[in-house]
Amino acid sequence: MEDRYSVNSPRRILSFSKRRRATVSFLDQDDRTYSGFGPKTSEVYGFVGSITTVVATGIFLVWAYVPERCLNAIGIYYYPSRYWALAVPAYAMVTLVLALVFYIGLNFMSTSPPTSLNKMFDEFTREASSYSPEGDDRPIEPISDISIDKINALMFNDVP
Repeated sequence: MEDRYSVNSPRRILSFSKRRRATVSFLDQDDRTYSGFGPKTSEVYGFVGSITTVVATGIFLVWAYVPERCLNAIGIYYYPSRYWALAVPAYAMVTLVLALVFYIGLNFMSTSPPTSLNKMFDEFTREASSYSPEGDDRPIEPISDISIDKINALMFNDVP
């Protein structure tokens, strides 16, 4: 037979949504399953990530600045060339700067020019209706865009 939770028609969708209570939760997945005892998984991941970052930075600084004879004295003979201690951060910074320049350039290319009418009108533009009933039974006007001549009149008419 058909499962009572299966949904295959709009009418059934509406009846199903009416029976179910609306719940709004702003908690993330960890907070919903959190029992109240011990650390949350996101806290553990954050702690492990921060400790890993500190240890990796320490190892990098030791490798970059400690002389080769000191590393050999403690039994470390195989490590990357010191060239990479300068090259990797320099390449990373250049890559970051180029990515930012590319992103800004892409936004400039996708933006219409300042003289384009597409900045004022698009497919979602709604003109104000000219119908205005008189009397006490005036309904609320539908949502529409304010034309540029009205904006200019409101902003610049009082300027001497």
